[in-house]
Amino acid sequence: MADIKDLILTVVSPLVSHPDDLAIALVETEEFLDYQLSVHPEDVGRVIGKKGRVAKAIRTIVYSVRVLGSKRVRLTIVNS
Repeated sequence: MADIKDLILTVVSPLVSHPDDLAIALVETEEFLDYQLSVHPEDVGRVIGKKGRVAKAIRTIVYSVRVLGSKRVRLTIVNS
């Protein structure tokens, strides 16, 4: 699971102005491994992008990672 967190941080860190405020929490449900990415309020727009294109690209990369078991990976972007 640490590999996915590292992947998310590697992709998102260059996009934000406040990389020290990045935090990732893992919430595990019956269906998903939900990674909740928390960013500085000024960086939310940069991570989401116009019409959500940047967020969609990040999710495409993260969702392509294989996980053992039947659970799927999900990425949620939240304000800190």
